[in-house]
Amino acid sequence: MIELVLDSFIDSIKLIPFLFITFLFIELLEHKFSNRTINIIKKSGKFGPLIGGILGSFPQCGFSVMATNLYITRIISLGTLIAIYLSTSDEMLPILISHGASIFEIGKILLIKISIGIFFGFIVDIFIKRDSKEHYNICEEEHCHCEKGIIKSSVKHTINIFIFIFGISFILNIIMDYFGEDIVRNLFNGHSIISPMIASLIGIIPNCGASVIITELYLSNVIPLSSAIAGLLTNSGVALIVLFRSNKDLYDNLKVLFLIYSIGVVSGLIIEMLEFIF
Repeated sequence: MIELVLDSFIDSIKLIPFLFITFLFIELLEHKFSNRTINIIKKSGKFGPLIGGILGSFPQCGFSVMATNLYITRIISLGTLIAIYLSTSDEMLPILISHGASIFEIGKILLIKISIGIFFGFIVDIFIKRDSKEHYNICEEEHCHCEKGIIKSSVKHTINIFIFIFGISFILNIIMDYFGEDIVRNLFNGHSIISPMIASLIGIIPNCGASVIITELYLSNVIPLSSAIAGLLTNSGVALIVLFRSNKDLYDNLKVLFLIYSIGVVSGLIIEMLEFIF
């Protein structure tokens, strides 16, 4: 047990410098472009899913939460919200970068998420209409503390994600040691509907830890790309918490949840089928 703890801790602590630099860069982007991005989304009109799908993929702290508020106040369409949710990376990008994933690998995942987000965003807007009312400060409402400075905020993010990574790595090491790597991998690699369903279910947990889990499982070769995409599509950070807390229309909230989960599973199955064929 001590050996598992040490292995998990050593593997995790190596990532701290990369995580801090990545989060510092994200904070700089957030402070420089956040208001501009929101204004673009507000003015996107019928091109909302296209603009939302692209901008949602950029590493911006709390962007999906801001988009949720714009949706609740009927400034953006349901399709635009879905596109943003599907393309949002949450903590995926820092984890991939800190693990030294190639530019090609990162670009491939982002492009798949953006394409799926834009496609289904337009589909949703075509078939689901909503009436066409304003906006709170993400720092104040979600307590991200970015108002205290980008250095403190970056350190806080780094520590939080390090704890998640350490905990997840430790749990994975225990599972692998107890059950065996082959059994765990076969659970996800069986080319069945179960794998994307499980991954999408994990991803839909409204917490940054969900994207950490999915990304770590993918980088550890426990789950294939299809399941990773399924899980990462359904994860939008804490946005769903804000949606259910602030939007009084429960049916509307459940509709968003159903759409996100269904799209994640279907997309995962399609990618899994393509992987199997090619």
